[in-house]
Amino acid sequence: MKVRESLKKDMPQVLELIKELAIFEKEPDAVEVTVEDLEREGFAENPLFMCFVAEMDDEIVGAALVYYRFSTWKGRTLHLEDLIVKEAMRGNGIGEALYKQVMQFANDRGLKRVAWDVLDWNTGAIRFYERSGANVLKTWRVVHMDEKGLKSFIEKSNTK
Repeated sequence: MKVRESLKKDMPQVLELIKELAIFEKEPDAVEVTVEDLEREGFAENPLFMCFVAEMDDEIVGAALVYYRFSTWKGRTLHLEDLIVKEAMRGNGIGEALYKQVMQFANDRGLKRVAWDVLDWNTGAIRFYERSGANVLKTWRVVHMDEKGLKSFIEKSNTK
């Protein structure tokens, strides 16, 4: 297995991993992103994300998608959007290799923090992150405003 930076041609396999993750996270119909979206947004002149892939025998068996964020306290940080390993390949060190690549990437760039979300029921991942030295915050809540909520908020706020 080797871990490398993804190429545009990898995006169909990366999207399949994203769909597999959505099933694992009990949201099988939530994926709206397309191969074209991934290619356009990840390989433009100013890409919105970058992706590392784990490859075995010319097959992508894992991926880690990251992008820069800016913290008012820390400055430039990195967000790990998803770390995905094909279900049949879990337990073979692929996730750990991708995780190490992400942490090395951040460290090499002098970043102050890497942040990501983990579902509270994904106890295996939580234990792994804690063993690695990451702080799993118990007092913060993740907040999302989905497309429907955005539209509703704007409509309501414009009628005031």
